[in-house]
Amino acid sequence: MKIAVIGAAGQAGSNILRESTMREYDTTAIVRNQATLKDDVQTLEKDLFHLTTSDIEKFDCIVNAFAPKSGEEHLYVDAGKHLISILQPIQTRLIDIGSSGCLFTNKDKIIRLLDSEDYPAQLTAAAKYQLQNLQHLQQSSIAWTFICPALMFDAEGPRTGHYITGHDYLLTNSQLNSYISQADFAVAVIDEIENAKHINEAFTVASENTTSAS
Repeated sequence: MKIAVIGAAGQAGSNILRESTMREYDTTAIVRNQATLKDDVQTLEKDLFHLTTSDIEKFDCIVNAFAPKSGEEHLYVDAGKHLISILQPIQTRLIDIGSSGCLFTNKDKIIRLLDSEDYPAQLTAAAKYQLQNLQHLQQSSIAWTFICPALMFDAEGPRTGHYITGHDYLLTNSQLNSYISQADFAVAVIDEIENAKHINEAFTVASENTTSAS
């Protein structure tokens, strides 16, 4: 299987790239600047917005881990529209990394996390535009999956290989925390690529916080 990771130099993207490489998939990092990569991997050095259908048609799956700078969160929508347009003529599947703010607060599905009082203000803009991106995917004709991390998205947490999955509302672990390490999130992403359980669906993952004393 041939997998490409857009935004492979970022925190989520680098973990996904590492997990895919560790499982010995034919993996390519798509980045604007190859020098930003920590790992020695196959690279396509190109801006996301300059990608064409011919650039990506050789891949079985594209992971979109693009993360714009603060103040440029609207680019989530622009990037999503561009990827949909270049994916339409081909069979390549899109795995889009979403935001916890897109999830509902509970099973009642009345309030999304981004609209709740407790959601971190610095994450709201990204979640708002990520939700728009999800809505555009739902209206598209491409094969896609939208994966949302838990509220606590831990860059330093370990890779345990264990997690739980849910559809579109916030999951909590045995400590009543909504938590996932970025390493375990990457495991879930590659598992989804392997098993294709959520075609044209959004879902979320959470795990135990093994570093917490509570």
